[in-house]
Amino acid sequence: MSSSSSSSSSSSSSLPSTKLPVKPIPGDYGLHFFGPIRDRLAYFYNEGRDKFFANRIQKYQSTVFKTNMPPGPPIASCSHVICLLDAISFSVLFDASKVEKRDVLDGTFLPSLAYTGGHRVCAYLDPSEPKHTSLKSFFLSTLAARHHKFIPFFQICLSELFNELEAQISTKKEAYFNTLSDTMSFNYVFRLFCNKNPSETKIGSQGPKLVDKWLLFQLAPLGSLGLSPKILGYFEDILLRTFKFPFFLVKSDYKKLYDVFYEFGSSVLDEAENEFGIERDEACHNLIFLAGFNAYGGMKVLFPGLIKWVALAGQTLHQRLADEIRAVIKAEGRVTLSALNKMVLAKSVIYEYLRIDPPVPFQYGKAKVDLVVESHDVAFEIKKGEMIFGYQPFATKDPKIFVNPEEFVADRFVGEEGEKLLKYVYWSNERETEDSTAENKACAGKNLVVLLCRVLLVEFFLRYDTFQVEASTFMFAPSVTFKSLTKASS
Repeated sequence: MSSSSSSSSSSSSSLPSTKLPVKPIPGDYGLHFFGPIRDRLAYFYNEGRDKFFANRIQKYQSTVFKTNMPPGPPIASCSHVICLLDAISFSVLFDASKVEKRDVLDGTFLPSLAYTGGHRVCAYLDPSEPKHTSLKSFFLSTLAARHHKFIPFFQICLSELFNELEAQISTKKEAYFNTLSDTMSFNYVFRLFCNKNPSETKIGSQGPKLVDKWLLFQLAPLGSLGLSPKILGYFEDILLRTFKFPFFLVKSDYKKLYDVFYEFGSSVLDEAENEFGIERDEACHNLIFLAGFNAYGGMKVLFPGLIKWVALAGQTLHQRLADEIRAVIKAEGRVTLSALNKMVLAKSVIYEYLRIDPPVPFQYGKAKVDLVVESHDVAFEIKKGEMIFGYQPFATKDPKIFVNPEEFVADRFVGEEGEKLLKYVYWSNERETEDSTAENKACAGKNLVVLLCRVLLVEFFLRYDTFQVEASTFMFAPSVTFKSLTKASS
């Protein structure tokens, strides 16, 4: 007993100092095996995701606590996490000197590496691993070399989307946006990296379905269909979280993706080999993951979410956006980066969307060392090796940082005071004020994501005055159906 006490005292004395009172982390993990299942059922079925976290904040009177995160046993060996739910404590997840990002992309669960050709792709690597630097540098270089294509390629794809949107509303009186958005997103990503319309390759129009299936079989244990009554949910839980989905079920689909990226992404793969010393096969699997998981997979959530929040904001905001966008384009002549930077309201709307409903809500990391994490008024000790989890929608709706945090405030980030809040926008696995580099885990395309959202908004309100949608949630993404669309009157 005295030996343990002495060890604890020695460990505490070596921790970084803090001016805040240090308190034990509240919460518990429950009994082995049963505790994680208890929390999993509460998370998916008995309480729901947001209530799961809100109820524990209330119970423990703390935004930092211990709990279990899905999927849990038997497919995840350890579900224990220390949960960070405020803007201050959450930021430790960006500190590569304190937190390890090795194999934590999907949290406590790692899909079979067969889904990525047997390779630990860049997203699974910690910045301290040598391959991370070469792969991330390759990604950043690939994107930089294509910056002149970002806007014109996206405008072409958006025009195709809007034409189909109008056609469906004309004939069916409504249009399901997600399918149209997915097609547009895959076409854009493939054109950007492979300089080819996917319809001109052997995958034709099947690209989105091939990637969707590949994504689903990797991520299914982390999701839910939201079935009702609860008994169906419990059956779903057994189905999704008893065994990992085997890769052979999507092997032929993935081979089709590999073949077209290998053939038409040859110039990108040449650069990976010649400039960064990455073997061609490994580069191709990383390119598919970048294009399919990071880019297309992110856009599946990103664009429907943006449309949903702007629609819900109402006609007054639509008018303000249309007025600003059309005035700037009239003066500038066309959509350019310079023109976009003059649209302060449109820019703020994008940041507000990324704040209130970040497309990737979860962040994980393992403590590299014993460390002290501070929240607003209390500090907590976290031991080396413990899993740290941040639920971003709570951190970026921290009431001690943002006024009316639950409300969509379109001009929240306008002006000097508004811009100061950008350091608390975390959607990209980094503060919005920080750049993505080869040495951090910030999204390689973070600037491109913001740019595309702004271009979508601009092109939309150049063409339309206002619109209405019906929105719900399915699995990981908003589900959006257009019910009305009013063409621009001026």
